[in-house]
Amino acid sequence: MTTRILPAVGDPDAARSVTTLLSQLPDAEPATPVGDSTQLIDTLARLAGEALDELPEVVLVHERIGPVPALELIREVSLRFPSVGVVMITMDASPNLFADAMDSGARGLVSLPLSYEELANRVQAAAQWSAGVRRHLTSGRQEFTGPGGTVVTVTGAKGGVGATVAAIQLALAAQASGNTVALVDMDLQTGDIASFLDVQFRRSLVDLALITDISPRVLADAVFSHTTGLALLLAPGEGERGEEVSDRSARQIVSALRTRYEIVVIDCGSQMDGANAAAIEMADVALLVTTPDVVAVRGAKRIVRMWERLQIRKAEETVTLVNRHSRNTEIQPPLIQKITGTRVASAAVPANFKELQASIDSGRLHDLDAKSTVKQALWSLAGELGIVKESAAAKKSGTALVKRNSGGFTNDRGSIGRPRRRRDGSGRGLGDSEGHVER
Repeated sequence: MTTRILPAVGDPDAARSVTTLLSQLPDAEPATPVGDSTQLIDTLARLAGEALDELPEVVLVHERIGPVPALELIREVSLRFPSVGVVMITMDASPNLFADAMDSGARGLVSLPLSYEELANRVQAAAQWSAGVRRHLTSGRQEFTGPGGTVVTVTGAKGGVGATVAAIQLALAAQASGNTVALVDMDLQTGDIASFLDVQFRRSLVDLALITDISPRVLADAVFSHTTGLALLLAPGEGERGEEVSDRSARQIVSALRTRYEIVVIDCGSQMDGANAAAIEMADVALLVTTPDVVAVRGAKRIVRMWERLQIRKAEETVTLVNRHSRNTEIQPPLIQKITGTRVASAAVPANFKELQASIDSGRLHDLDAKSTVKQALWSLAGELGIVKESAAAKKSGTALVKRNSGGFTNDRGSIGRPRRRRDGSGRGLGDSEGHVER
């Protein structure tokens, strides 16, 4: 049986050495090495999306892989791709490191400099374990569901652009279509989801920050079950406590949530820290919200460039939502796409704050009228992002379904599903606007 091996080695010289030695192993099929943690997770997620059999049996993780530390990366791979055997390559094969690696989910350690016999033994053991897990997963007609639930992060180009409103409505749209949904407030200092949904709950993200093994029961104790059916994981009431949530604990929290819920929507606010940076890096969809004005678009460009410098997210892997859109503004979505280098969503949210004001002031954004053009645009965006389940009737008719307060479903064009076509502005003055924003 052929053993497919995917090395994750950042250093080019070390990668060549590992590949050369792997090619000498019997029945081994080494893949081209990946150079960082983001590329590894993306590659495994793509393969898992195709089929269980497409995943490699063994992944080799070099101790100096980045930007995510090796042990954290091993833990994430083990949680998201449980049928893959992970072997760590390290200079320090001490008992302490061995224990830490096993706790993270590794199947073995290989010490540097590499030796043929040791590498062969570790790879063979990991491959045999992987084969056994896959037989168990496919027995009894069990279906492998890939890397777990879909994670969507929502980030504001600056404060006040509507990121929290977008996150809440996306979560409601996903829940209304039949998904199990968790809504997380990772705007740790100024999070407002509790205020928007009229919630008072003493537990928060901080309660999970120092827990190394988040069990389903521990997670259930920390989330609030809202009347809409959403599971809420809120920001701490005391903003200074947000510092207790590290990037490591954020990864563990997001990994635990995606194993329990089909859709996880995370409001990351507009301020970057280690916790929400980790969430954005792990996300399947990273949504950036901006308004069509110079200051906000500059902020969006600044955030995208920062994500690229920190190797959190590439510009082309980011989706930008234009909020408060109007045909009369000089800055139109095509210009924003050109400036930021991101993909601008087809669904733009119209500038109609009057529809929202009563719901926001009363703290009941979940009761927003289904006829609201703002709600329809955001629920249309949920369909565009692929986080809603369309019924057979909706697929056949080309329309979508909106869950009303009565609990039933009725046809409501422009809510979930295919977004309505939108005409952009005439382009008047775009050249001047582009120069003004870029300056």
